Parts: sequence; C-alpha cells; structure tokens
Amino acid sequence: MATYGVAEAKNKFTHLLDRVEKGESITITRHGKPVAELHAPARPIPRHKGPEWQAWYDEFVKRRDARPPLGMSAAELVRAMRDGDPE
Repeated sequence: MATYGVAEAKNKFTHLLDRVEKGESITITRHGKPVAELHAPARPIPRHKGPEWQAWYDEFVKRRDARPPLGMSAAELVRAMRDGDPE
C-alpha cells in the first residue's frame, strides 16, 4: 500500500485516483500518522446502463415534464431565496 502526505496527495490526486481505479490502495498521512485510505468501492461502478436504469430515467423524465413551469429562471429563484423574497 502506497503512502502519501496530505500535501503530496493533494498535488497528485488525479494520479492517485487512477491508481485506485486499477485496484491499488493508498494511505494518506498527516504528520506521519494515517488519516485516510483511498480504495476502490466494494461494488464496482457499472459502466453501462441496464434496462432497469433506463425505465427509472424514462419515468423521471415523464414526471419532470408533467410539472408546470416555475415562471422564473434559476438565477431569479436563487436570488429570491438569497434575498428572502416571499415568492
């Protein structure tokens, strides 16, 4: 298992993720003490979408499209939420 300090791991994060994706485990240390481990998930991430996912997505799109439009842009909505407007 490879070991990297926090600063070095930060600088090489993308490279470390590539190594983890290939099955390697990485330990990250702070002041010489292990604080985190990077390893591949127990269940592999599916690389293709199956029929169950497609059915879920089709239903999601159908429900989304059935909703009435909000009547304002996303920027206007965020501005209203930020400024505390009652609408």
